[in-house]
Amino acid sequence: MVRSRILGVVRMAGLAFVLSLATAAFAHHGWSGYDASKPLTVTGTIKEAGYEHPHGFVRLQAPEKAWVVTLAPPSRMENRGLQQATLKPGTTATVMGYPSRTDPDEMRAEWIAIDGKTTQLR
Repeated sequence: MVRSRILGVVRMAGLAFVLSLATAAFAHHGWSGYDASKPLTVTGTIKEAGYEHPHGFVRLQAPEKAWVVTLAPPSRMENRGLQQATLKPGTTATVMGYPSRTDPDEMRAEWIAIDGKTTQLR
């Protein structure tokens, strides 16, 4: 009786673990959602920034439109010298990246340049 309860608990814990992995994998998008055959460079003003996992982001107001720019994970940005304070609203930034295949206002950045310093993000 005790053994069957233990086995049941172990099975439920295993199932919960597998489901949590599946949820995390589903929540993280792949880079195939961006069109690498259409590189673009956009310069604008940072309106908002997020330095969070799984990826940082900036909302960049360019002359022609506003973009949501997906950046690298915070640890990579920090390791390459792009500190959170650098992404402050009001700052001018230039981003080179690829447009989203499904959202015309989103792009994934390969690099970002702020105050004369370019940071590779990939």
